[in-house]
Amino acid sequence: MLLLRTEGVASSYIEGLRTSLADVAAAEIGGTRNETATFIADNLAAVVDALGTSRRALMTGDVHDWHRRLMATGSHLRPEMIGAFRTAQSWIGGTSPRDAAFVPPPPELVPPLMEDLIEFINSDGIDPVTQAAVAHAQFETVHPYGDGNGRIGRILIGWILAHRLDVAVMPPVSVFIARDPGGYLAGMTMFRLGQLDVWVEWMAAAVQHSSEAAASLMIRSEALIQTWQSRMADLREDATARKVVDILGEHPVVSSDLIATRLDVSERSGRVALGALAERGIVQPYEKQPTRSGRPRQFWVAGELIDLVAGWPGT
Repeated sequence: MLLLRTEGVASSYIEGLRTSLADVAAAEIGGTRNETATFIADNLAAVVDALGTSRRALMTGDVHDWHRRLMATGSHLRPEMIGAFRTAQSWIGGTSPRDAAFVPPPPELVPPLMEDLIEFINSDGIDPVTQAAVAHAQFETVHPYGDGNGRIGRILIGWILAHRLDVAVMPPVSVFIARDPGGYLAGMTMFRLGQLDVWVEWMAAAVQHSSEAAASLMIRSEALIQTWQSRMADLREDATARKVVDILGEHPVVSSDLIATRLDVSERSGRVALGALAERGIVQPYEKQPTRSGRPRQFWVAGELIDLVAGWPGT
């Protein structure tokens, strides 16, 4: 889940949506009213949904579902445009197609072009990295939705790699796209000019770097968990606090009710466990509590884990 979170955050970062990793993790469980964090959490949810379909052939309906999840909150699109291909001409940059930086195909061509692209995505005649690079570039060229094309297109890269390579977690390529937006845009331009090799080489380098950095992140996170285990040496082997540590990798911001649900214990046991972890510096109070009527929920953040991910290349 750490790698998926970095992918979702980096993909949103490219679109100018920026907030702390802690706020995003809190938004996933209703722990903040930060709108930007909620938008990014929707991006993460779309990435997770995509990974769930990667062991079978892709269908157009799957891509529509990703779009609906991505646009779940705060979208400026009309309802009929969410989870559906655009029905009007669009353009990128400028004030009209006349002075635009790029004009995608007219709307009547979008369905057949996407049908052809889905067929290509489900084929296995070329290597996975080349396929992911070409599919992403073609998706962005078609620009099939009224909004969210960049994020859906980057999800598509991960879906293809997960599908073809049969990996549990897609490499967070968006992290390295965010680090080199100039190289990304230049590569896309080369693709549209017919210079496919330049674009594929750039994407292959991004996949390689993301895979190597992901392995490094996992090693460092495992070392951190071992440090936490040493801090809990005085706790019983069956202590709830030890089990909570296993959840923090998936939910670095937690609450007692989430612990109760995940571990099938009482909320009181959840509070006691979180208190024990707080005494050992493993979690700290999450200060940006949502303002709601009634008794407020207390949220806790695994600050060291958040800092570890935040210090990872590109995040």
